[in-house]
Amino acid sequence: MAKRVQLVLNQDVSKLGRLGDLVEVAPGYARNYLIPQKLAVNATAGILKQVERRREQERQRQLELKQQAQELKAALEKIGSFTIAKQVGEENAIFGTVTDREVAALVQQAINQEVDRRGITLPDISQTGTYQAQIKLYPEVTAVVDIQVVPE
Repeated sequence: MAKRVQLVLNQDVSKLGRLGDLVEVAPGYARNYLIPQKLAVNATAGILKQVERRREQERQRQLELKQQAQELKAALEKIGSFTIAKQVGEENAIFGTVTDREVAALVQQAINQEVDRRGITLPDISQTGTYQAQIKLYPEVTAVVDIQVVPE
């Protein structure tokens, strides 16, 4: 059996690893594909130090993003409730529905910071009343706010 070669990936390679990962591959795969395509470089002490420095910078950036998300969560939960006026029919049934875009616009008006609408989870809102919406700000940080639907 041939000896394996250690490489550091320059890009994500499907079924092998992500950018900056240290991988062991067959020598032919490294020599004939990964290195000529500039998908990877040989793992040397200097390259490993660069990768470690890059990982530390990424870890610091992620910590900063998480801190910002927690501050945003605190601001949202301090506000606590948002009011949306909708056209109402019989038995307090609203026309249409409350969308994540409307909630994102309300949040942006309230705290002057944009929230990704794809991170907003709303229950099925078909009548006036108070509903809870979850706003995912970061993978581990989710804010819960009340959405009050009132007639126009």
